[in-house]
Order: sequence, then C-alpha cells, then structure tokens
Amino acid sequence: MRRSREPRANLGDVAYLPVVTVNETGAFLDWGHSRDLLLPYGEQRFRPSVGRRVLVKIYEDQQGRPVASQRLDRHVADVAEGLSAGDEVALVIAETTDLGYKAVVERRFWGLLYGDEVNRPLRRGQGVTGYVKRVRDDGRLDLSLLPSGSARLDVVGESVLKALRESGGYLPLGDKSSAAEIKARLGVSKNAFKQAIGRLYKQGVIRLEPTGIRLVPSGEQGPPGDSG
Repeated sequence: MRRSREPRANLGDVAYLPVVTVNETGAFLDWGHSRDLLLPYGEQRFRPSVGRRVLVKIYEDQQGRPVASQRLDRHVADVAEGLSAGDEVALVIAETTDLGYKAVVERRFWGLLYGDEVNRPLRRGQGVTGYVKRVRDDGRLDLSLLPSGSARLDVVGESVLKALRESGGYLPLGDKSSAAEIKARLGVSKNAFKQAIGRLYKQGVIRLEPTGIRLVPSGEQGPPGDSG
C-alpha cells in the first residue's frame, strides 16, 4: 500500500489521523511511522471508514504498545494542574460548542476558547498556540489565542498596522465603529482595538480622524506634539 506523508505523531500526542485499514481487530491509522497505529473497537466512538480522519489520543496499553483512543475523556483531564493565567500553551482543537471551541491543552487538559474571542477560522484537529486566560475556581481552563496585557496589545497593534498597509494607509474604523465591524475586519474585540489604536496614536504611528484611522508616513512618525 502506498504510504502517505503524514506528519509524525508520537506517544502522548493528540492527533487527527487518517484511517488506512479497517478489519476485525479495529481501525489502523497512519501516524507517520513504518507500522500503522491500532484504534481498537473498544476505543472507538463510531466505526470509522477508510479515508476518514479521526481525532485520537495516542497512549501505551498494558502490553506497552502504542494504541489510539477516540475516547479522549478517558485520557484528557477536566481539571488542570501546573498552569497559570498568562501561560503560553499548545492547543489541539477538538470540537465546537455553543460557547466556542473545546481544545486539548498541552496534550493533557481540556480548555475552552470562547467564540467571540477567536480571530480566525479553526478546524477540528488543528494545532495552534494559545494562552491561559483564566484558571477557574473549579480548575478548568479558559483560553485565548492572544496573550494578555501589553503583549496582547502588541499583537493587536501589529494586526491593525498590517491592515492599514494592505488598505493603502487608511481604515474606516474608529471609536464609533460597531464591534461587529471591527471583528469582521480585524478579528479582534472592540475593546482590544480601542486600546491598541490608543497606544499606536501615543507612539505617533497613526492619526485619528473623524471617520477612521490613518497610517503616519514613516518619516513623520513620533509622539503627537514631538517636533523631533
């Protein structure tokens, strides 16, 4: 059988893998190694067909063999340990919910990305870098795709500057713009946008106009009132 060029997955990973064979033992997945990975029937949530991808946790069975499980709740904990607000973490998107996206954090814990804070489309099985927004009293994690504090404003500010450059130096967005307009154009909340443009204005990088914001030419940039 012709082998695919799947990225290599390893023991302990949560990965989105294609089914290459189904027989009386279970399903076998391509995980980038010479031998396919067994997904036993007892670890399946549904009967996968060849060619379909499944999200699995790769773990070691009682005989010391690597196997896969679709039953992530057996291997991923609701209560996180050793993480704090602001920590940068590796995420794998598991599924959508009414609130946003449920994600596996650092291969071990469940966390939630709220939909109104997600600034780009996400798909099942996608790996992304995220941040712990909050550790709730019950130990569960609220997540964000943006860092907190000044680092967050740096990221949003760079998004604003990129959009300005791509649009010829002007954006029809400002304090009076709706949250929906800002989210649609930049993928960030109105509050984050206002904080970021306030910072860019103080740095002399943009001008605030009645109907939007304008990029200051590089040779003229500097804090407002600075003649330098």
